[in-house]
Amino acid sequence: MSRPRVMGGGAAVFLIAIALFPAACRRAAPPRAAAGAGPRMLRIVAAENFWGSLVSQLAGPRARLTSVITDPNADPHEYQSSAATARAVADADYVIVNGAGYDSWCSRLLAASPAPRRMVLNVAEFLGKKPGDNPHFWYNPAYVNQVAARVEHDLAALDPPDAASFQKRYRALQTALGQYQQRIAAIRRRFGGMKVAATEDIFTYLARAAGLDLISPPVFMEAVGAGNEPPAQSIVQFEEQLKRASVLVYNKQTVTPLTGQMKNRAQADGIPVVGITETVQPPDASFEDWMDSQIVALQVALEKTAGKRLGK
Repeated sequence: MSRPRVMGGGAAVFLIAIALFPAACRRAAPPRAAAGAGPRMLRIVAAENFWGSLVSQLAGPRARLTSVITDPNADPHEYQSSAATARAVADADYVIVNGAGYDSWCSRLLAASPAPRRMVLNVAEFLGKKPGDNPHFWYNPAYVNQVAARVEHDLAALDPPDAASFQKRYRALQTALGQYQQRIAAIRRRFGGMKVAATEDIFTYLARAAGLDLISPPVFMEAVGAGNEPPAQSIVQFEEQLKRASVLVYNKQTVTPLTGQMKNRAQADGIPVVGITETVQPPDASFEDWMDSQIVALQVALEKTAGKRLGK
């Protein structure tokens, strides 16, 4: 579970009332173009750039996309919304949020600017998840595929005349996503069962998809992910289990003194360290290229450990 997001005062002027969050996906009437005007651009807001990248590739030139959380130097857990973000959400035709408490700031902005025509996709609700569940859904390749299919369906509902174009781009995206997902499958075949450690639960879905044995104490990973100090006993357990790990995975965007200490300990013991990020980095990269580069780094680290064990 990730630490709660805090909304800054800049957006507070837009918050008239806090209502219940919209359902996972709400049907909306297609936006209409003004008389005599060309096709109207779809105004889309993605709370995070990992979902924004997928939406952008599916919507193509028919959309004006705003991805809110993109800063490579910022901790997404500490994001504070702005007046500009509030305006973008209020004016949007389509909003995609992660949900499960990961971006509750966006839930508040949506509640403060009700719009019957707006369609909202709450990924967590769509996947049947709830607050308290691990919210890092974009690290689960099966979930990514489900969300991409849902977005393509939603865009076609918003703009029926362009449905064929959305479907064509969806097929292209499926092909693009296939590269990193095939690499995950290759890791599963080659390294399935290898023991790995992680400082946060951001890696849990990917470890499971790759067939890796994530041995770090869940209470440790969840506490770090929530911005809390892990229980003393879980720190001791983490240190002991780290000695048996083939690789240590850590979140480069939420480094703390404790995670830095564990990273240094792993390096001192000759355990390969792989850094991953919560948001797409660099921000202008595609989702699939960003994810593939991280999977490659993991693959290389596992190869290195496997080579040592075989005496190579």
